[in-house]
Formats: sequence, structure tokens, C-alpha cells
Amino acid sequence: MKITVARANHIKYAKKISMLIEDSAKSRGTGIALRTPEYIAQRIENNNAVIALDGDNLAGFCYIESWGHGKYIAHSGLIVHPNYRGKGLAYKIKKVVFKLSLKKYPNAKVFGITTSKPVMKINHKLGYKPVHFSDLTDDPEFWNGCKTCKNYDVLTRTQRKMCLCTGMLYNPKESNLVEKVKTKLKTI
Repeated sequence: MKITVARANHIKYAKKISMLIEDSAKSRGTGIALRTPEYIAQRIENNNAVIALDGDNLAGFCYIESWGHGKYIAHSGLIVHPNYRGKGLAYKIKKVVFKLSLKKYPNAKVFGITTSKPVMKINHKLGYKPVHFSDLTDDPEFWNGCKTCKNYDVLTRTQRKMCLCTGMLYNPKESNLVEKVKTKLKTI
């Protein structure tokens, strides 16, 4: 298994990644924002994605995006192919994407929103804390990305104050785990 920052030669997986996200949303019956292959390809082109491959087989994926002029970084689209679930791959991918975030945006607050209990556990291990949505970016473009989620109506009815997702935030300026996490990530 190879987990690496995605490069231009990985764009060929964009459609598979998009379909995997959509299939996961359907099978879980929970809110997951859908992403087009073009959207995924752009994240790969910008070196803002991590891909896990087993030979030529797509095993998993995650990407980062900058919001609020680099004050916030979101980890999104964490997905593991069903054949590779339950083996700790999501955590390994998330560690690499976390390391990429800290390298590219060392002073940014890192956040994610999720309905997934396993993702919440992974985020907690990395030093994230659950927060109110008001503690996350106020960039309307980020929240527009939620429009494809089946729970978008909840988000809009509450003026983006709450949803079925849990917001989690890692603030490098407040965390006493910064050096510990950076040391751990060096072993990746």
C-alpha cells in the first residue's frame, strides 16, 4: 500500500474517487457532500490531495482546501474503498493529509465536519476538538460545498449554526500537542 501526496498522474482516479464518495453517501444513508471528478482533479492538480493505492487499485483518498485567506484548512473527502475498510487505512491517510496541511499552512486552524464516528475518533487522535460551527470558517464558498449533502436543509434552516455533522477543529496555537504530533508525523 502506498499513501502519497497525489500528483498529476493520479488525475485518472478522479472519476473513481467521485463515484466512491457518492456510493458511500448512498450506502451509509448519511450526509456526505458529493464532489465531481473535475473538482477532485483540481485538488490533485494543486497538490492538495492524498491518495492511497494498492498497486493500481484505488484504496483511499482525502484532500485539503484553504478558506478565509489561509486562516482555515479543511480536510474533506476522506474515503476508503470498501475492500480496504477496517484496516486502519483512513487513519493513515488522515495522518498524511494532516502532515501536508501543517507543512503548507503551519499557522492555519485545521477543521473538518463529519457525521462519521470513525472519522471523529481519528480527528480526536490527531488533536482536534469538537466545536460549534461558529468556530469554523465563515467563508460562504465552504458552506456552499454542503449543498449536495442531503442534510443541507438543516444547515440552512439554522443559519449555519448547526447540522447533523460535528465540527472538529485543530488549532496549532492552542494545542499542547503540536510538537508531539509533528514528531509522530515525521515517522510517516
